[in-house]
Amino acid sequence: MQDFDFSHWANAQCRQVEQALTDWVGIGAPAGLGEAMRYAVLDGGKRLRPLLVLAAAQAVGGNAAAALRAACAVELIHAYSLVHDDMPCMDNDVLRRGKPTVHVAFGQAQALLAGDALQAQAFELLTPGVAEVPAAIQADLCRILARAAGAQGMAGGQAIDLASVGQPLTEAQLRQMHRLKTGALLEACVLLGAACGQTPASALAVLQTYGQALGLAFQVVDDVLDVVADAATLGKTPGKDAANDKPTYVALLGLDGAQALAQDLLAQACAALQQSGLADTRALLALARQVVGRSH
Repeated sequence: MQDFDFSHWANAQCRQVEQALTDWVGIGAPAGLGEAMRYAVLDGGKRLRPLLVLAAAQAVGGNAAAALRAACAVELIHAYSLVHDDMPCMDNDVLRRGKPTVHVAFGQAQALLAGDALQAQAFELLTPGVAEVPAAIQADLCRILARAAGAQGMAGGQAIDLASVGQPLTEAQLRQMHRLKTGALLEACVLLGAACGQTPASALAVLQTYGQALGLAFQVVDDVLDVVADAATLGKTPGKDAANDKPTYVALLGLDGAQALAQDLLAQACAALQQSGLADTRALLALARQVVGRSH
């Protein structure tokens, strides 16, 4: 197998995603809503979630049109969650991706509506009609994303997070909270990509293991960066978890322990891919290493 240039691959995929998001997000929305939606999504972010979708679809030889729509849809769900998460009723943050948060720039009411509209548009993107994406794939994509974003996933995890401020959690409790709040959507990215192709059950199970390990690793690294990085590097306010007395892996395990856990989860993710039997998992491997090695 020839050498894999991950940077070249990722840049090409990101250009495709950025163009699609530019073409689709908030077009025709009235009364400034489209502007707020586009502000929340465009010109910022690492696009990790779309890249995971596209890498998984590539690994299974999936439908390219379905994969691009799924990649954009999951980014809209992620963006909506950040818009709402930053609001005063949640984390009350004023900085996101190096610029004022949506409620600071547009007001709380418009930010709430922008998040709602982004969530709705995500599912609109997944259902373009059978001519472009087979109906069975559309249904699978909607099911996977809805579960990951709802009460059994991201929203449920956020509810646990809000209820846990100032409360001591065991490692098992903290893991469950982050498995839902952060990990469910990252795991879903891999499953969305796999759903774009004919993925054997054995390979799907291994990809799910990869996604679960990667999702938890992302949150562990986030907890570490909240302690060691500055606002210019993070693009958001650092130190807020400790200031708000939120449970984190650093608080529970210490900085060295959290960093060691991230490396162990990376090893688990990579080992899972080696057992997948899929022809080309190089992009998925590179993304796992990027998640754990990132500085922001």
